[in-house]
Amino acid sequence: MKSGKIVSPTVGGSASRRTVLLGTGAAALSLALDRFGGPAAAQNLKSLKLTEAIHLGMYVSVYAAKHGGFFRKHGLDIAVSSAGGIALAVPVVLSGNATFAVTGAGMSVNAVNEGAKVVNIAKVVGGVAMWAVAKPGTAINSVNDFRGKTIATLRFPSSTIQTPTFAMKDRGGFDPEKAGVKFLQVPPGAQAQAVLDGRADFATMFEWDVSIAKEQFGLVPVFAFADIIGPLSWTTAMVTRDLATKDPAVVQAFCDALAEAQAALQTDRELFVKTSVAEFPQVAESVIRSAADNLLTKSIAIPKNPTISKAEWDADMAFEMAGGSIKTTRPYEEMVDNTFAERATAKVTKAG
Repeated sequence: MKSGKIVSPTVGGSASRRTVLLGTGAAALSLALDRFGGPAAAQNLKSLKLTEAIHLGMYVSVYAAKHGGFFRKHGLDIAVSSAGGIALAVPVVLSGNATFAVTGAGMSVNAVNEGAKVVNIAKVVGGVAMWAVAKPGTAINSVNDFRGKTIATLRFPSSTIQTPTFAMKDRGGFDPEKAGVKFLQVPPGAQAQAVLDGRADFATMFEWDVSIAKEQFGLVPVFAFADIIGPLSWTTAMVTRDLATKDPAVVQAFCDALAEAQAALQTDRELFVKTSVAEFPQVAESVIRSAADNLLTKSIAIPKNPTISKAEWDADMAFEMAGGSIKTTRPYEEMVDNTFAERATAKVTKAG
């Protein structure tokens, strides 16, 4: 009997075993893909740390920059670690324990509202990489079909709650609570079980969980939120204002590497697959290949370049406000320094 328990690639399982597998896979792929120098070059690299909200397939731009050798090409040796939650990455940077944070753009707004000085420098996820999954045969034609239903989500302030909330309020024109929508908040890996045993009608999921739920438990994606929300700066890379002012070369090198990785992902599906296999060795390659189709073809999650437009920022602010992760917005001109990403994108376009 299927338990419905997804062993989440982001949290859970045996930490020691996962660490060993991840280290082995990542080392092997780095050797296979790194085309920009060996041990001699490594001696001249600047070692830095990047903290991400949680370990997610949609952050593949960062992983591809690492394993594809793009960070190394630009003189960086970046260690990536997970903060353990969307609200935890920025504090890691503010404490001095990491140089870059990758998390929801709204977290930078919350930090600035509390007196911190951070700035968004690059787009890492450019669209809502979120799907509602359900049992086969479940009909859903619009966001209005969520009225009166129960949705299994991760714990607030997860985007698994923010995304459907925003879609219902902004696109559907109704308040979820008043429309009888209930969010069943469960631990990572438990959403499929909630749908299978009838406690929830839908589960809102990221990849890899969408493809795992389909392959292992027979659930199917029935609604893509990106179809009604459109492009936005859903996840960004951010640094302190002090770093951007005092060491712009490091910020530029990071953005140069990210821009090259994002461009490569658009044309090289195998870069996505090999990078993801290294970062998530516990996830079957068949799941990763299915997710690649969702993330690269059926959505705008993986950006073509790291620039953040004002329209994308404003759309994200509306999204974050409706979802409840921020209480006030802050303007693009204050929160985004797009110059690094623009220069990086121009270099990639010129190299063409």
